[in-house]
Amino acid sequence: MTLDMDNVEVFDAGEKGRGLRTTKDLWAGEVVFAEPSFAAVVFDSLSQQVCHSCFRRQANLHRCAQCKFAHYCDRTCQTACWDEHKQECAAIKKYEKAPNENVRLTARVLWRIQKDTGIVSDGQLTSVDQLEDHVADMLADDLKELKIDVQNFLGYCPKTRHGTEYISHIFGIIKCNGFTLSDQRGLQAVGVGLFPNLCLVNHDCWPNCTVILNHGNQSALNAAYHSKRRIELRALSKIAENEELTVGYVDFLNVSTDRQRTLKHQYHFDCTCKSCSEHLKDDLKMAAKETDGNKPSDELVKEVQEFSLECLAKVEAARTAGDFHEVVKLCRECLEKQEPVLGNTHLYHLRMLSAASEVLAYLQFFSEAAEYAGRLVEGYIRKLYHPINAHLGMATMRAGVTYWHAGLIEVGHEMICKAYAILMVTHGPNHAITKDLESMRMQTEMELRMFKQNENVYHSMREAALQNKPMANLPKSITLFSH
Repeated sequence: MTLDMDNVEVFDAGEKGRGLRTTKDLWAGEVVFAEPSFAAVVFDSLSQQVCHSCFRRQANLHRCAQCKFAHYCDRTCQTACWDEHKQECAAIKKYEKAPNENVRLTARVLWRIQKDTGIVSDGQLTSVDQLEDHVADMLADDLKELKIDVQNFLGYCPKTRHGTEYISHIFGIIKCNGFTLSDQRGLQAVGVGLFPNLCLVNHDCWPNCTVILNHGNQSALNAAYHSKRRIELRALSKIAENEELTVGYVDFLNVSTDRQRTLKHQYHFDCTCKSCSEHLKDDLKMAAKETDGNKPSDELVKEVQEFSLECLAKVEAARTAGDFHEVVKLCRECLEKQEPVLGNTHLYHLRMLSAASEVLAYLQFFSEAAEYAGRLVEGYIRKLYHPINAHLGMATMRAGVTYWHAGLIEVGHEMICKAYAILMVTHGPNHAITKDLESMRMQTEMELRMFKQNENVYHSMREAALQNKPMANLPKSITLFSH
């Protein structure tokens, strides 16, 4: 296998160590490079809900008859994954249980190194061994956790030929370099993988690239024709020749001190990017509401912020428990307290709007969900995020779909079009999410034409569609709300 890495080269990035830079001008939406995983595993908590081969979230997965732990879409996915799973399968059977995801991923990495060495293709720019582990920089609690993982690994793989120091090295590499994998709709983190070339791309809080997981083609009946899951590094805007490539290791939707703290703990470096050193947009993320030139007192802002944090924790607990009506109750109560005090770009306000719109849409309270989703996107678009950002694109898409469900076809179609323009850059035209969005864009465009011709007829047809009533006047080529 040969990876096309002609667009990039490794260079000395000073205090940041090695980095990648371009060897030619790149344009927005261009794939800088694509890379299959060196090794990857599904999270423990989702092991029965996500295919261990293609990482798609599916219903009615087939369980491996041998280890009874791995699950697959079908026999072709299982066959495609067998080379990666066979040693794991035997180890789980002998160990009589599956260890945690860190141990499983470390084992897969070591088995791959043993089989193929640390470099598996001509285009791999660094061996796994050469990646930073930062074990020497770990805090006492992290070292204690590492020691436990190493002992569990030795129980899981008792015949390993590697010593504890080398095993610790691999665990450290995964902790600092593991990339979170999402499901096929990009809505949930479902696993973690190691991508050596991607590990060379340094962080910036306002990056010029984004990373997406492309699940490839698993529709072929013959597993030999399945394309491998891979990441794609895509340019967010024009990048000049010899410019360093950067991605965001953490979400920009946090204040600079919180981002710096996370980066220091997880990746062991002090972020000195412009966004952090100049605390850009921090004031907006913690803004109080201003009305006619007046702002609430600092004491009141602090009180509402503390209440919001408590409420967000309760919302998360209620969501985990599946008590969605309690989530709605908590969100409404918190938003009512936030409304006169916190600005529309305040982080806690945006997080509460996100939780409220998502759960209300799930409960099919679409009008209220649409209102919150619109305010959420407005907070993103106007002030905070880079205009081309995957998080913004996904939030805009969800808002557009919610407006569509609420019967507000004009706003829904407009937002879906905006989301499509963003995701064409961040995900590309061939990604499953973009393809779904293109179908929605065409459907809403058709419905918008119907709406403009006759609003009453459109709404009556919509109501009939939602109630599954026969619609004699509906052309056969049109299926309302087919998503």
